Amino acid sequence: MAAFSVAFTGIGLLHAQDDLIKKISGNSSDSTGFRFTDIINLAVTPIENQGSSGTCWSYSANSFLESEMIKAGRKPVPLAKIYTARRSYEDKAANYVKMNGAVSWGDGGEPHDVINMYAKYGAVPETAYTGLLNGATTNNFSEMQAILKSILDAVIKNPAGVLSPRWKKAFAATLDAYLGPVPPMFTYENKSYTPQSFAKEVVGLDPDNYIEFISQNNTPYWQKAMMMVPDNWAFQWDYNIPQTALTDIIDHALKNGYTVAWGTDVSEPYFSWPNGVAFVPQTPASYVKTVTAAQKKELFSGPKPEPEITAALRQTGIENGQTSDDHGMHIVGLSKDQQGKEYYIIKNSWGTGNEYKGYLHVTKAYVQFKTTSILVNKKAVPQSVASKIRL
Repeated sequence: MAAFSVAFTGIGLLHAQDDLIKKISGNSSDSTGFRFTDIINLAVTPIENQGSSGTCWSYSANSFLESEMIKAGRKPVPLAKIYTARRSYEDKAANYVKMNGAVSWGDGGEPHDVINMYAKYGAVPETAYTGLLNGATTNNFSEMQAILKSILDAVIKNPAGVLSPRWKKAFAATLDAYLGPVPPMFTYENKSYTPQSFAKEVVGLDPDNYIEFISQNNTPYWQKAMMMVPDNWAFQWDYNIPQTALTDIIDHALKNGYTVAWGTDVSEPYFSWPNGVAFVPQTPASYVKTVTAAQKKELFSGPKPEPEITAALRQTGIENGQTSDDHGMHIVGLSKDQQGKEYYIIKNSWGTGNEYKGYLHVTKAYVQFKTTSILVNKKAVPQSVASKIRL
């Protein structure tokens, strides 16, 4: 997703991630009027902070893999999110050059990128590769991304018309300068590993066990379709399903002990990071333009009725750009408010500085309306969906 205009991607060279958080920081009430009771709360690793980088896709989907390790009965290991991001940047750079710059460039990505990088390059524990140098404690990719893009643009504009094989070395050297070189071997719990052997022996997950879904009504349901967003630099095709099937899958996954990696739009006035709540107001179109501070405050004074999310309503948001490919998070549980309505418990990667110490409660209507993709273990897919896609 994008850091772009949100955290999942990351196209801007000034950090869109920071701009996004600033934009939505005013979506709050002084004291939230919601009261939540947990129904399902699955095991997770600690909340992290992606800092000034559009790497939410890596943080959220790696967090998902960490919970998959727990589900599989393995000891959870905080995985190096920046290792995944770095490998993704290298592959993305090759695509950018091959496409002569006719694809987006930036921090952003999609949940499937984490699975693809894991399958191709293995994994590294955070203790072996943080991507932080010279005493830094949080990511800040603005300068690095500007330099990386300048290298790529210089390569594709080469007046000689023949690409030099040396550009990849220059690109890797820049990544080394900002993130540190990747260790070919490292020690974890007194044993030496390569990224590939660590993935096989310690993480122990099969990348073929994961499947991604999207929802759009301009291509046939229950068939694969292209995820038409700028951060889909890998040109991945995913199974296209109705919006109600998204929540059917999530419900089935959670009830069977599986978490879900979630891509979504968080740029709406009715998404409150400070209060840790997101829902859909009865007339969402009325919140497209300027919303006053008083209106924002009233939004989160307590539970509100929501509209039925139809395929047409969802598609309108996609077509007019109101639903954007903003952010990646991790669905880890189910809760209910004081009126009995169910919400998903969401693990974010913006640190712990909100009402629920880094978590949010998001309604099923919001997920049906604003989801861009979900990534799950194939075993978490209900038979009602699996039979239609011949899984």
